[in-house]
Order: sequence, then C-alpha cells, then structure tokens
Amino acid sequence: MKRKTDNCSFRTSIGGQALIEGILMRGPKKQAIVCRTKDGMVEKVEELKFVKDRYPALGLPFIRGVVTLFDSLYKGMQALTYSASLVPIEEQGEPDKIDQWIEKHFEGEKAQKLIISVAVVMGVALALFLFIFLPALIVGLITPLRSSYLARNLSEGAVRIVILLGYMMLVSRVEDIKRVFSYHGAEHKTIFCYEHGKPLTVENVRVESRFHPRCGTSFLLVVVIISILVNSVVRLDNTFARMLCHLLLLPVVVSLSYELNRWCGGHDNLLSAILSAPGKWLQRITTNEPDDSMIECAIRSLELVLPEEKGSDAW
Repeated sequence: MKRKTDNCSFRTSIGGQALIEGILMRGPKKQAIVCRTKDGMVEKVEELKFVKDRYPALGLPFIRGVVTLFDSLYKGMQALTYSASLVPIEEQGEPDKIDQWIEKHFEGEKAQKLIISVAVVMGVALALFLFIFLPALIVGLITPLRSSYLARNLSEGAVRIVILLGYMMLVSRVEDIKRVFSYHGAEHKTIFCYEHGKPLTVENVRVESRFHPRCGTSFLLVVVIISILVNSVVRLDNTFARMLCHLLLLPVVVSLSYELNRWCGGHDNLLSAILSAPGKWLQRITTNEPDDSMIECAIRSLELVLPEEKGSDAW
C-alpha cells in the first residue's frame, strides 16, 4: 500500500500556529513566537512544561487527546494575545467590556491569565453551541429528518460540516484573517522544508506545499466526521436529551480524532492518504500563499525550537 510522496527525510513533532503578523512554533522542549513589527522581528522563547510530565497517565493514548487539546487552546490563546499586544496602539481596537472589567478588578499577570481563560471558555462555549447544540436543534425541528435514528445522525453530521465550512469561508474573507491564513501557509511550507532535509532558506521554503497532513485545522474536520460515527450510538428522540448525550460523548470523539490524526501523520500509505484528504481540502480555505517576509518569520520561529540532538523531535 506504499505510495510515492514528497520523500520526507522524516516527520517532525514540531507544530505551529499562525498569529497576528507572526507565528508560534512548538518544539519538543520549547516554543517560540516570532512576530513582524514596524521595528523588525520580535522574538519570544519559552521552555515548555507539559502536564503529562507531572501526571504520566495523562499522556496515555485515548487520554492525551483531550489534555493536548485544552493545553493547545490555552497556550495558543496566550500567543495570540501576545501577538495582538505588539500591534501599534492606534491600530488596536477598544477592549470589550469583559476585558475592561477584569483589568479594573485585577492587576498584571493575574488579569492577563484571567482574560485568556475567559477567552478559552467563551471559545469552547461557542464551539459547543455551533457543533453540538445547533445541529441537534435544527434537525429536531425538521420532521422528515427525524424519520429514523440513522437519518437523524447523518443529518446532524451534515449540518456540522456545513457550519464548519461556512464559518471558515466567512472568516477567510476578512482582510486581517487572510494575512493570518498566509502565515499559516508559511508555517506549513517551512515545516515541510525542514522535513525534506533542505536548508531553511526563503527560496527553499517558497516552493513547498502549504497543505500539511498534521495540521490542527484538519483535526477540526476529523472531529466532525468522527462525531457522526460516535454519535450514531445515541438512540434518543428528545432533542435536549440528544444534546446532553453528544456533550458527554465529546471526550470520546476528541480522543479518537486525536489518535486518528496522529496515526495519519505517522504513516504514508493509501489509507492514510484517504483519511488525510478531507483535512487537506479544508486547508485550501485556511491557508494562503505567504510572502517572503512571512516565510522569514516562520523560518526563524522554527530555528528557535529545533532540538540540540538531531532527530529527537521525530514524530
């Protein structure tokens, strides 16, 4: 079942996230944020502390997926907040009322952590509404779609996919988000260049693909697809009872999706290509071709997290 591909020297565990005019890269031991400002590139490097190092059980398969998701959400929001703080004051919008209240009642680092925690909670709440409660509610209101459990589960799954694609297409039209998606493309291209064993230069990175099989965005689509299969065990007619069951099954969905994404990223055969294809299609929306300045940011952020021992970051 082997197939010819990009001939990667190896697969790295290093991953990234596009920020506002910058990129976050996470390596095996540290993470680096590199943002471009009017005064040049700003760098911030931090040592990583993993929950699984303190509690090894949280790093076990089918448990690590949920832990990794929340850890990535929090650290990603921290990095996004930091990149936003580098934007010139005159270009920054007014803080919302929640942020203003927090800044008024708390100080310094405590206020910052609270703002990030609130943002993560609100983001999770929005995701739960869009992908669990809303699909169940919509399908529950359409009598023909409730004709059988199979039809209802498939209909709810189809609504989730439509919402995800619609949301991504909508935000991709926002000018600022277009630039973020271009940085996303730079991140993928740079990691591909590194995996192919080429020197990290703008010229080498520029020609690489922006569609990477281990993208976090692809994970979202995998979650939606896996949820269709997992939620098929729900045999309830009451819409609100279905919502509750889908919510309770969410950790199972996330865990299975994480393991599947991890397996696909570590294998190169026909099955992994088929399973990775939908995620790569979604990246046609969530990545854009970067300019050279974006590629420079991606290269520098990757260089800052490369391990001292060559190959210790292998997938």
